Amino acid sequence: MRRRPACDEAMRIADLTHTLQTLGAKDCHLHRILRAWLAAKPLDAGPRLAEHALPRAVREALPALEAQLHGLVQLRSQHPGEDGSARLLVGLGDGQTVESVLLPRDGLCVSSQVGCAVGCVFCMTGRDGLIRQIGSAEIVAQIVLARQQRAVKKVVFMGMGEPAHNLDNVLEAIDLLGMYGNIGHKNLVFSTVGDPRVFERLPLCRVKPALALSLHTTDAGLRAELLPRAPRFDPAELVECGEHYARTTGYPIQYQWTLIEGVNDSEAEIDGIVRLLSGKYAIMNMIPYNTNEGMAFKRPSWDKAAEIARRLHRRGILTKLRNSAGQDVEGGCGQLRAREALGKPMRRVSAEKT
Repeated sequence: MRRRPACDEAMRIADLTHTLQTLGAKDCHLHRILRAWLAAKPLDAGPRLAEHALPRAVREALPALEAQLHGLVQLRSQHPGEDGSARLLVGLGDGQTVESVLLPRDGLCVSSQVGCAVGCVFCMTGRDGLIRQIGSAEIVAQIVLARQQRAVKKVVFMGMGEPAHNLDNVLEAIDLLGMYGNIGHKNLVFSTVGDPRVFERLPLCRVKPALALSLHTTDAGLRAELLPRAPRFDPAELVECGEHYARTTGYPIQYQWTLIEGVNDSEAEIDGIVRLLSGKYAIMNMIPYNTNEGMAFKRPSWDKAAEIARRLHRRGILTKLRNSAGQDVEGGCGQLRAREALGKPMRRVSAEKT
């Protein structure tokens, strides 16, 4: 049953900093504690110099605060993939679950919502709609949890949820990670189906993340069918907004294209991509559809996907063909959560080599 989204229940970073400031923490104390948390270390870790010494009230409160932060997320299960990735089913404090993905080369994909309101017809996450927002502290806690497993030097907001629909919490998390998390700003990637607020707010942020735009088709009518509750951006208009942000930040836009057999793999689509992206500061990330049980969409063969990518390259479009992490463990976005809810075990399936 769909729940009304609860925006006020989840802990935010502002709650954490307010608590510490009330106890007498100054900026230098906050920075020390936040850096320690983000590094998955004890909260009192850091410089021992006199000017960084924590006030007594803060020191005494740290054990309880550390327990509170530790309780934001728990690792429910972990599913390693053959590609070096690992799908994580993450439990939240209220019993809800989300998914994070440890990616090869020190990356992490995190969730920004429990469920999603966009309702992309090929995505498992949106089938139950939006259940609740994830607080900024819960978002950061996913990174802290992952750093207990391995190094994390890049964070992409491409997991469960639409980041633009939880914009304040996502931007608060990005700001903290970019300032104190030892992550380069261009290695923080904000992924969205396209929302006017994104193009208004991101250029004004202290930490300006890289931007990934879910394109999926160059046909406006088809896009409305595939992304039924996304803002009605014409693909050409979306690309123009993306190009302006790319030139402002100096980061290329990553255009996301879930390649679905017989849906968006036609000659017309290839021509449309060339028309929209020629001369743009852009990268096309083409990802063959990750098969979902109970959905009618089909994954194209790897050979066909590779040929499309080669043809785009020959026509001047920088294209990266990627496999969805966790393909071999049926770990597409939303699948771990759905399988746990139904009491089904994960199955390992064969995956085509990338």
